[in-house]
Amino acid sequence: MAGMSAPAPTLDEAVTTALANVQDPEIRRPITELGMVKSVSVGPDGVAHIGILLTVSGCPLKDKLRTDITAAATSVAGVTAVDIDFGAMTAEQRQELQARLRGGGGGGHEGHGHGGGAEPVIPFAQPESRTRVYAVASGKGGVGKSSVTVNLAAALAKRGLSVGVVDADIYGHSVPRMLGVDGGPTRVEDMIMPPQAALGIKVISIGMFTPGNAAVVWRGPMLHRALQQFLADVYWGDLDVLLLDLPPGTGDVAISLAQLLPSAEILVVTTPQQAAAEVAERAGAIALQTHQRIIGVVENMSWLELPDGTRMNVFGEGGGQSVADSLTQGIGAKVPLLGQIPLEPKVRETGDAGTPIVLADPESPAAKALTAVADTLAVRRDSLVGKRLGLRPAGR
Repeated sequence: MAGMSAPAPTLDEAVTTALANVQDPEIRRPITELGMVKSVSVGPDGVAHIGILLTVSGCPLKDKLRTDITAAATSVAGVTAVDIDFGAMTAEQRQELQARLRGGGGGGHEGHGHGGGAEPVIPFAQPESRTRVYAVASGKGGVGKSSVTVNLAAALAKRGLSVGVVDADIYGHSVPRMLGVDGGPTRVEDMIMPPQAALGIKVISIGMFTPGNAAVVWRGPMLHRALQQFLADVYWGDLDVLLLDLPPGTGDVAISLAQLLPSAEILVVTTPQQAAAEVAERAGAIALQTHQRIIGVVENMSWLELPDGTRMNVFGEGGGQSVADSLTQGIGAKVPLLGQIPLEPKVRETGDAGTPIVLADPESPAAKALTAVADTLAVRRDSLVGKRLGLRPAGR
């Protein structure tokens, strides 16, 4: 009848509505949306009996879910206590979840992994992707490329951006330790759920798939496939920024990156040392062949500040500007020197401890310099889908 108000929701309905505010810690989507809430029933005594289906029976974040679900349910007036029964999804339910996640974008692809033979779809390579992809490259090893990568990731996440990191340095993987990630990924069927570091940074590394500290002895095709899986089979969600920590040099991984992510922008890391700068120029110059954009150069270990305030140029000076100038001339477009990062023992110490210096000591000179570089990268790509570009055919 017109004018009659809708009936008030039952306690069961109110609790279910409250659970929509609980996100799966790995997938970062509401558990009600993911089909994880099996049942909700509030008894006469006010005890809410909630059935939850975990994606895997041994979910490492079950305690986090228990805490969040309890808090959400007890926020409903009339609920006096919460009893949670954890179960696990069936294979069919996991397949439905996988299809739901892939249908929502952010990782994976239709048909892959089910024998269809389709080429894996990399979401970041699609025209509608709004994720900025930065590949952090260097000519030589030992210039602090991984330190720069993890600190940029942390600084960007600190700004509120959604950030992912691919440790593509297959032979010298170190990103998980430097970001304090201990656990490995979990799976929803053939979709890989990456573990998270501080501020929700998602991380994937070959080190998560090898026992102990075992060496990885792979050649080109295996490296290509590993990078392809990291980009296509991992559920990244809706990222603002994806950073890839590349191996030093211009080998197989750099070539695979150009094939898999032609829109990735290259960030070149060097030290002030002229020998390192010359090698870094070669690493950056590969962009001429792959037609990728070089976003800029970061000079690491630029100087050591002494107690009296003077600077000691431990590794010489001028290397970063030299690389930027050389690449500018070779490419024919401006390649800026984005920043100079002072040499501080604390960068190494905080990295070893698993907390990047931009989080552990944000007021230190190195942290401020790294944050300033991150500020230049913190721009989300605008998709061109559905936009009028104002182009007309030639001759009209």
